[in-house]
Amino acid sequence: MYPDSIKNLIESFKSLPGIGEKTAERLAFSVLDLEEDQVEFFSESLVSVKEKIHKCSNCNVLTEDYLCYICADNLRNSKILCVVADTKSVFLFEKLGMFNGKYHVLDGLISPLDGINPEDIALDKLIDRIHKEKFEEIIFAFKPSIEGETTALYIKKILEGLDIKTTRLASGVPIGADMEYVDSLTLERALNDRKEIE
Repeated sequence: MYPDSIKNLIESFKSLPGIGEKTAERLAFSVLDLEEDQVEFFSESLVSVKEKIHKCSNCNVLTEDYLCYICADNLRNSKILCVVADTKSVFLFEKLGMFNGKYHVLDGLISPLDGINPEDIALDKLIDRIHKEKFEEIIFAFKPSIEGETTALYIKKILEGLDIKTTRLASGVPIGADMEYVDSLTLERALNDRKEIE
């Protein structure tokens, strides 16, 4: 019933996570109400993000540069490394403005039930970096789940024998919660009250 251009736009919006038919239709018709320069900016932004964004060569945080702004910052504490499952978690911590260490982003978490094994999440790059940069503490900032626990324990096992303190976020982050939905106060408390992994 819709002209092809509107139908294609609706289908494009539906390809985004959490966008169903009705929302996609609303968004498509909202685009029709935008000024020409707004539509051009929106279009250019979509193309630009696909062309320019890539992983930092050192820590895997999404960036437009060879090194992300965190790795390039010599004023950050280079003795503490916070290991996360995705870049969104890094941006959450950065918004809090209370962690001044370095980060490393894995390609997800170990989940044998989903066919995701240690070699699938680029652990080699993390381990190489830990050996090269001589961190004193590794913080595992994974969502509290079986996958997060498995990944933390697996990495801790690999690091046995090294003089490195390993900690994880303290309770306060609900079990099974996605990091992006945790409020800043809970996340701050969890970071401050992190515990050493036994």
